[in-house]
Order: sequence, then structure tokens, then C-alpha cells
Amino acid sequence: MSQIINIIVCVRYLGNKDSIVQEINSLLIDKNLISGNQVFFDAFCGTGSVSKNIVGNFDLIINDNLKFCTVFSEGRLYEQNCEFKDLGFDPFEYLNNKNKGFNGFVFNNYSPAKTERMYFTKDNASKIDFCRKEIEYWKEKNLISDKEYKYLLTCLIQSVSLVSNTAGVYGAFLKHWDSRALQEFKFVRVSNENKFDRKIKVYNDKVENIIADINCDVLYLDPPYTQNQYGTQYHLLETLILNDNPSVSKVTGSRPVTPLKSDWSINFKSHIAFNEVIKKTQAKHIIFSYSPDGFISKEFISQTLKRYGNKDTYEFKKIDYKKYKNFKSKSTKRHYEYLFYIQKDKNREVIYTSPMNYIGNKTKSVSEIKTHLPKNIKTFVDAFGGGFNVGININADNLIYNDINNQVCSIIKLFNDYDIYELIKKIEKIIKKFNLEKGNKESYLNLRNYFNSKDYKNKDPVVLYALILYGFNQQIRFNSKLEFNNPVGVRWFNQKILEKLISFSAELKNKKVDYKSESYETLPLDKNSFYYFDPPYMLTTGSYNDGKRGFKGWDNETELQFMKYVEFLEKKKIKFMISYVLEHNDQTNDRFKKWIKENDFRQIELSTVQSSKIKRKEILIVNY
Repeated sequence: MSQIINIIVCVRYLGNKDSIVQEINSLLIDKNLISGNQVFFDAFCGTGSVSKNIVGNFDLIINDNLKFCTVFSEGRLYEQNCEFKDLGFDPFEYLNNKNKGFNGFVFNNYSPAKTERMYFTKDNASKIDFCRKEIEYWKEKNLISDKEYKYLLTCLIQSVSLVSNTAGVYGAFLKHWDSRALQEFKFVRVSNENKFDRKIKVYNDKVENIIADINCDVLYLDPPYTQNQYGTQYHLLETLILNDNPSVSKVTGSRPVTPLKSDWSINFKSHIAFNEVIKKTQAKHIIFSYSPDGFISKEFISQTLKRYGNKDTYEFKKIDYKKYKNFKSKSTKRHYEYLFYIQKDKNREVIYTSPMNYIGNKTKSVSEIKTHLPKNIKTFVDAFGGGFNVGININADNLIYNDINNQVCSIIKLFNDYDIYELIKKIEKIIKKFNLEKGNKESYLNLRNYFNSKDYKNKDPVVLYALILYGFNQQIRFNSKLEFNNPVGVRWFNQKILEKLISFSAELKNKKVDYKSESYETLPLDKNSFYYFDPPYMLTTGSYNDGKRGFKGWDNETELQFMKYVEFLEKKKIKFMISYVLEHNDQTNDRFKKWIKENDFRQIELSTVQSSKIKRKEILIVNY
């Protein structure tokens, strides 16, 4: 009789978190999250290293895009729950002592029997097929429970891992037999010292597809961080668990992996996915582990977490750990893991920031502006839209964005119309083609000349945006011929801009926006609409409104015209709000001040824009 082998899990899995699980446990304890009624969502469960170690303290939700991962993560919890009473015998003894082999799918496709593939010896492949066939038969005949079924499949995955002729993953096989592959296949028992008695729910999907519907207290994210597609690297284990006999590729024998491809293993798509998950999760606490070698930078992660979470609760830790090495690895370089934490409150206000730096933008005062708006706005009209920092943050059924500068309007519309991944790729292509770098005058001028050489109708707003990113203070400036003439600057397409671009674009696509580029005076008037004006200020004339840039400037006459227009709105009983600078340094716009008083408009001082360096009094003017 063969000896039954009990084994601690040793499946070689990319990104395995065994090395930092203690840090995660410590974090959970520190945040007082170890209690009897919390739900923990392991969104990229892998082989279940984290789930196994926290499961006694949480109800558990596990998910992975790969079926074998969810089966393994769940199944390894069940050893103490498996008595095999209905089966009537010990399945481990049976599968080891009665295993005469079966020439099935593994034998035919992953051994040298009928192919040149050397994943397993013929004898071991035949024994693996036998085990898989018997386990499935027991399940079909109701001789084993669902827990027992998943536990046995977990043990099968572990057993297969011990005799596979690979370097740790299954993307390819070794050209010569490794000593481990020549060992006789044994069906081993995966040990779990604790009986599992908590609730568990299992998903097998891309986390982006399900995150909005998952009700949990703690969200733990451990996504892929390199271009390695796990579906490709573990195709054989996926096929073994699905037991679906798929068509396979000629060389590696891989099943079709397109459905298994993950955006997290693609640069920029990973950033988009991260933004989406953090934005949509219902979790109160977010824990995120990642590698410094990954696509997503620490800066991007931090900025995204702070946008959607409470920045006062943000924590970051750099953990020294031993990275998995295969037999070819010789590097002695130290490796680190990033661990992030933040709290998220579903009632907390999220403010989106335009990725276009527009002079006079209201980024810092948006929250305060919103507190003074009327409730239940049907249509919000942002009449001097600029970077759209105000409009995008307004909860209204409809939004109207307007800016008289059609070049500015084209860029804002760009963020809405383009698939964000395709837009980023196009920006990157322009940067690479023209060798754009911060402060590189020659490259910058080459791109500027290229943009200006196009006729007005054929000017590409993506090229314009790339110019803006590398221009002086990222400003928008044209000459009287409507040529872009901002000089080169020392800014660039950095991670902060990338985060703003992704979050802003994603939110913009969720809004119903009508884009216009015309004078505020020609906008349609509706008593059910609310009109927000952020016109140029006489005391702080900028390059965008000095009348020298090919667009109509702002002077005493145009300001007077604006004041009369507002009076007209008042007579029509149309609600409005005006952002305005009434005092700047030692100057006061007395005419505007008098006009406010004469019309009995309400004046609200903004606290968020006061400065000790510049004497500046910015106000809101409302007629309600």
C-alpha cells in the first residue's frame, strides 16, 4: 500500500503573497478589523495565500479570472470538512493504489505520447487523467459533496505541480526532463489544520465587472503587475479544472486564452482598471499590494486612492521580501512589495480635476461652490467652461459645457469622445514620434510647427493637447493668426496628469453633456436650467482674455455687456451664480461692487481661495 502524503501548499504561483501575509494580518489588527461580522473580499485570490490566513476572522468573498484559482483557494480551506462518508472509502488511498492510468486529454496533449510536448511523462500524464476522470465521476454520481469535490481538485492541482516539467509556470515546457518530472505521480493531500466554518461566496470573473455589486467591509487587491498573462502561464491547470477538452495551440498546447486576458497585465489599461475598481467599490477599507516593478506607479496609486478615499487615513509601507525564483534565477537583488491602505466613505464627496491646466480654474473652490448651489438642478450650464472643473463635479440630469474658444472645447470633448486607452496610446505615440521631453525646445517647436501647419479644420486636438502638456505652465495660448504660440516648459505627461486624465475622462463619460462653443449670450435660455458664469476678471486679465490671441478679449465694454445680460436673466427669474474676483492686491472693481448692491444680489465670500501672499477677494454672486 502506498503511503499517503500530506503536504503544505507549494504551488509555484506568480505574485504569491505568502511572504507578506503577516504584514496584511498586522494591518487588519491595527485597524481593528478583526471581528466576527466583517466581510473580506479577496478580489485576485490566486492560490489563496491571503484568504487562508484571514478566513477565521471574516466571512469571505473570493474571486479570480481563472477558474483553477478560485477552486484551489476555496478547496484548500475544506480538508477538515471532508469525511467522504457517501463515497465509502479513502479517495487518496484509492487514487494512489488503484491508479492504472487512463489515456485521456492530458496524456494525448501534454505528454510525448502523441505530441512533442513534455509537460509530463507519459506514465504521469496517464495517472493524472485517471484521477481527473474518477473525481468527476464521483461528483456526477453524488458520491462526494461540492466541498469534497473542490478539495480533491485542489489536491490534484498540487499533485500535478510536483511532477510538472516546467520552470514554475505552464506557458512552456522544458526541453529536457527535470528530475522532479521523472518522479512517480502521487495524489497528495493538501493539509489545513483548521476546520472552516465561515460563510464563503465565490466569483469567477474580472473584478472590474463585479466590483460595484460586491458588498464587503474590506477589499484586498493584489492584481498582476507585469505583462505576463496568467491565462497563458497557467492554461494547463485551467484546462485540468474546467475539464472541457478545448482545442489547443500547436506548440505549447495552450487553450484559447483571449477570454482570460487581463487588462491588469497591459500598461495603461491597468491604470484605467485600477481607477474603475477604486471608484466603484462599496468597501469601507481598501488594502492594495503591488510591486515597484509594476505598470502602475506609486504616485498614481496614491493619487487615485486619495481621490476616492479619505486622504487622512492613507498609509503606505514598503516591504522587503524574498521573490520567487525558478531554477534559472541567479539575481541577488533585494525585492520589495508596496502595501497601501485607505478608508473609503460612500458619503464622501469626490472631486474630479481637469487634466487640462486652465488659468483661473476652480479646482480648490469647487467643494465650497457646490454648497451654495440650489438643490435638484435639472440642467447645469457652465457658460465659461474652460477646463470644466466646476461642471463635471455637479450632480445634474444634464450638463452644458460652453467655451467661446473652440480649441479649448475640442480638447474637453476629446476626453469624452475618445476611448481613454486609445487616447493615452495616441498621446504616447506623439510624444515618442517627436521626442518630447520637458524643456526640450527643439522637439517641442517641431511639434508646434507641425500643428500650426495644418489648416484650421484639420488641426488635431490630440496634438494640441500634447503641446499643452509640454508647454510653459501647460497654458493655452494663441496669436492673432490662431497659431499656438506658447513656448516650451518644464512640465510633461507625468503620473499626476495621467491620473487626472483617467479619472476625469471616466466621470465625463458617465455624464450627459452637450458641448457648445459660442458666446454666452447665444446659449439657449430655460427657466429650469441653472446658469454658472466664471467670466474673465477685469482685475486679473490673463493671456486667454487680453484680446491679442485671435479671440475676443475682455474689457470694460464687454464686462458692462455681461452685467446687462445678467440683469436680463434676473428679470426672467432664471437662477444663476457668478464666480468673480472683486478685490486683487490694492485694487477694487468698484463698478462691479456697486452693481451687485444695486441689483440686490447676494454676495458670498469664498474662504478656499484667500491668500496671505496676494490680497485677493473671490466671491460668488447669486440671485436666490
